[in-house]
Amino acid sequence: MKVAVMTDSTAYIPAEVRKQHNIYMVPLSVVFGDSSYEEEIDITTEEFYQKVRESNSLPKTSQPSIGYITSKLEEMAKDYDAVISIHLSSGISGTYQAVVSAGEMVEGIDVYAYDSELSCLPQGFYALEAAEMAKENKSPEDIISRLDQIKRNIRAYFMVDDLNNLQRGGRLNGAQALVGSLLQVKPILHFVDKVIVPFEKIRTRKKALNRIMGMLEEDAAKGNDLKVVFIHANNEETAAELQDDFLSKYPSADTTISYFGPVIGTHLGEGAIGVGWYVK
Repeated sequence: MKVAVMTDSTAYIPAEVRKQHNIYMVPLSVVFGDSSYEEEIDITTEEFYQKVRESNSLPKTSQPSIGYITSKLEEMAKDYDAVISIHLSSGISGTYQAVVSAGEMVEGIDVYAYDSELSCLPQGFYALEAAEMAKENKSPEDIISRLDQIKRNIRAYFMVDDLNNLQRGGRLNGAQALVGSLLQVKPILHFVDKVIVPFEKIRTRKKALNRIMGMLEEDAAKGNDLKVVFIHANNEETAAELQDDFLSKYPSADTTISYFGPVIGTHLGEGAIGVGWYVK
């Protein structure tokens, strides 16, 4: 059985890496006024943050249409028997459900939609792992089983400079945002049951970052072979500092730096930082 792997643009796997691993991608979009931009295709991450700074209002985000996804699947059906399609959490986007619906409409290919229950490169980790297994001619069932195993131990935490974007975009409970702004806290956020919730409320940015790094180092100290990503919203310097600090203690660790692109950046805002990892 020939198995393809697909994800969406919010995995933020660079185009050259997707090409190398033969991973297909469907883009989500950001909408400024009457103009819609497919992320990576019509707008770069740098252009997006510049546009946000120049705009009077927050952009909106939109998922790929079922028609677009259907066309992509029909194209893949010419060469593949099945596709593992890995997407951002169904609790913050309808993309996963759109792929489920499109999969029911396409003949000639078995579509295995997979809800990562998070986003960004931690979501991409699933796609990269699936692509490696597809190259080894593993069955869709074996690949899904491995993804489920990753899901049981993957951890991802992030913090934002301002909770208003999340609250206005409906991705965070309003009362939580109000409490955050009143107390001037820097809550550490994470996904629970597919939605974004506070993990801990911490007073300062520095303490919040130290807490996240402490949890990462705790896992690394157990001797686990971790794959780690440091994620930034137009703030690569901080991500690089965190990576350097971690590598000074665990020099053989498998680490990378990634970014919050336009769609996720719309909700988190410039300056957000995240760290994700799982046991390989």
